[in-house]
Amino acid sequence: MIDMVGIGPFVVMSFVVQKMNGDYFLYAWIAGALLSFIDGMVWSQLGATFPLAGGSYNFLKEGFGEKWGKPMSFLFVWQTMIQAPLVIASAAIGFAQYFKYLVALKDIESKMVSGAVVVFIVFLLYRKIEAIGKISVLLWIGVFVIMGWIIAGALINGNFIEPVTRINNGFQLDHGFAAALGFASVKTVYSYLGYYNVCHLGGEIINPEKNIPSSMFISITVICFLYLMMNISVASVLPLNDIAQSNFVVSEYINIIAGPTAAMIATGIILWVAFASVFSATLGYSRIPYAAAKDGAFFSIFAKLHPTKNFPYVSLLILGVVAFVFSLLFRLSDVITAILAMRILIQFVGQAVGLLLLHKRKGRDFFKWKMPLYPLPVVLAIMMWLFVFYSTEVKMMLIAGVIILAGVIAYLVKSFYKKEFPFEDRDDLTSKIESIGGQ
Repeated sequence: MIDMVGIGPFVVMSFVVQKMNGDYFLYAWIAGALLSFIDGMVWSQLGATFPLAGGSYNFLKEGFGEKWGKPMSFLFVWQTMIQAPLVIASAAIGFAQYFKYLVALKDIESKMVSGAVVVFIVFLLYRKIEAIGKISVLLWIGVFVIMGWIIAGALINGNFIEPVTRINNGFQLDHGFAAALGFASVKTVYSYLGYYNVCHLGGEIINPEKNIPSSMFISITVICFLYLMMNISVASVLPLNDIAQSNFVVSEYINIIAGPTAAMIATGIILWVAFASVFSATLGYSRIPYAAAKDGAFFSIFAKLHPTKNFPYVSLLILGVVAFVFSLLFRLSDVITAILAMRILIQFVGQAVGLLLLHKRKGRDFFKWKMPLYPLPVVLAIMMWLFVFYSTEVKMMLIAGVIILAGVIAYLVKSFYKKEFPFEDRDDLTSKIESIGGQ
């Protein structure tokens, strides 16, 4: 949950209202929750059956089988080395954006703040998983404090029910609504991302058959409730036009209901929540290159564990360095859209297709957690993810395609030298070519 509730819901609220351009903006948050819940079934079935460090890396390898699983899992790690630092950087950039409510910062100073956040996160994660768990609980307290404050403030000071009664004002189920919902859902889905983070830590989870699915569905349900309540609360006090134009919408909301001092305190708690999200995301992603390297499918240096604290420190440090660079270079809006565009085809759609293939080979009884109504949730997940991918706009789709193409080339080069699929019989092929040449 601390990975899901980062800076996302606080910085994308204005964008969602802009894109939906009406009182029915809440539908975008409901759509994000629906997609997360359906996709959570895919993750639950795979995560409970393969509780290993690396999450999707293992799911793609198992789903696509001995041959095609290798390039698919490689492509996942390849894009993770780019999109994972983007996720970390997005939370750090968002942290710096809200920090401006407390202190006026120039652009270069804002970038220094976001970079410092990444450095401090790596420092905190440089320790055993048990100590990290205690830090996570402390950070999660901040999430409940700020959400509770927002909701209680609306109940006391605003007309809390009014935004719900207006949800269908001007609503028309047509192409325009579908397009707006797609653009807005890119941002709301970003705010839900992280429900599956437990799968990346599968090898460190007790009783994974129960705890992995339970943690995802509980997290999605609670966070959906909190997001809807938060949006309803803010919309019950602030006009939609003010929400659409604000860079610090929650801080300005608290300022109206409780005054400037309270707004500054609330901003501090939001920064706490954003920091907690970077913490959780960095923890999960640092295990993915480690799992692939340990399996011999990625650069071996990522498989190194700390000699005394037993965690993948090389993977953590390298991802931290890349995230630090990204936090200095990019804008928040572009980063959020790029994160989704780069992940959808290989990770979300890819592992859903892999689950279908695995079901066909192994049968229903093979899985430790049984998906209700199979295969309907898998098919729906694929269709919804492709709709979101289309909504990321042409530029981001092209960038995602270029990264995948570069990954394919990198895999072919690696597999050629290691004599892996599709070059297992390279020596036989070479001898035949030489024979033909000699003749």
